[in-house]
Formats: sequence, structure tokens, C-alpha cells
Amino acid sequence: MEETNVNKMPLIGDKAPEFKAVTTQGDINFPADYKGKWVILFSHPADFTPVCTTEFMTFATMADEFKALNTELVGLSVDSLYAHIAWLRKIQEIEWKGMKNVEVMFPLIEDIKMDVAKAYGMIQPEQSNTQAVRAVFVIDPKGIVRTILYYPLSMGRNFDEIKRIILALQKADADGVATPADWRPGDDVIIPTAGSCGTAKERMESQDDDTYCLDWFMCFKKEK
Repeated sequence: MEETNVNKMPLIGDKAPEFKAVTTQGDINFPADYKGKWVILFSHPADFTPVCTTEFMTFATMADEFKALNTELVGLSVDSLYAHIAWLRKIQEIEWKGMKNVEVMFPLIEDIKMDVAKAYGMIQPEQSNTQAVRAVFVIDPKGIVRTILYYPLSMGRNFDEIKRIILALQKADADGVATPADWRPGDDVIIPTAGSCGTAKERMESQDDDTYCLDWFMCFKKEK
């Protein structure tokens, strides 16, 4: 019986699949080269497409904001390295929403054989057999997948949300908390749910200036 090679898409909590690749910024060994840093690994369908162009311009102009959060950007397309270079040079000539002379300094992976795209589940046959969908993988400093986003080919990504994800994950890791809907830095955070009746009762009866509970299972810590 003939065996079929099936690529298992990584899930949240999995180790990020390893690969070596040629990029517009030289060869990379992923995720080993990014140990100790957060990484946003994102794919796009093809070079010289309008939605992708707006996305790369936006990511490039936000690169310093992400670096300040110890976060590196890595792009991927199934096009060739030479197509990548030509497209990134063209981007420097385009002005959009006040962005102009935009230079993309983060690496863009050449993935002609689609090895990386398949390993990360970026090829989805119902959309296209030859183009990667707009996937976003947020990978933490230990090389663990922490967030996965998928967008259809026609829709550009929300970059404020991608940055908010980094901020929220870093906040959760640093303080052992969770972040509520629409959380932004400075908003109150959620503390772990009480693990016993005694702890729940104590929380409800001993709220202070720093914490408050809406019910026994839903307690917040104020951010000052």
C-alpha cells in the first residue's frame, strides 16, 4: 500500500517546525536563529499583488515598533528570490497612505518548492494549490507557536491586532494573568480563577484597591 506524506499543521503550543531557507536577507536557520526573541512568521500569496504590497509597506514601517518588543518579522512567499528582490525594490517607489520610500529590511523567504508553506499548513487547496494563504504564526522566544491567524487571499491583515497579540502574550507571560476582550496596555487584567471554594470565598470577601471580582470566577487586577 502506497504511503502518502501528510504534513501536520502546527498547533498552538507546538514547537515551531524547523527549516533552513534562502531569504532576501541571507540564509536563515529557523527558529534557531531567533532564540530568545518573539517572531512573527507570515505568508502571502504572491509578489507584485496589491494586497500584499500594502501589507509589506505596513509591516516595514512598523518594524522598529516590533523590534522594541523583542519581536522579529519573517515573511514567506512561494515566489523566487529574484522575484522577491524585484518586488521589494518596486515597493520603494510606491506611496500609499503617507508611506513612501519604504525599504523592507526583514527577511522574505524563497519557498518555490513550498516546503515551508506545507510544513506550516499555509497551502490550502480550496483556496489555491500554488499560493500560500495569508497566515500569521506568532512564535515565542522558546520556539513555541503561541498564536495562529488565517486570512483569505482577498483580505489584508489587521496590523494593530498583530501588535496587540504580542503585547498581550508578553503581559500574560510576565505577570501570570489573562487579558480580557479588546485589552490594551494599561487596561485591567484577569487573575487566575480560584481553584477551591475557600479561595473563591476569600477573594469575594477580601477585595482591595488592587483587585476586584465580578463573581467568584471572574476577578481582575487593576493596572496602575
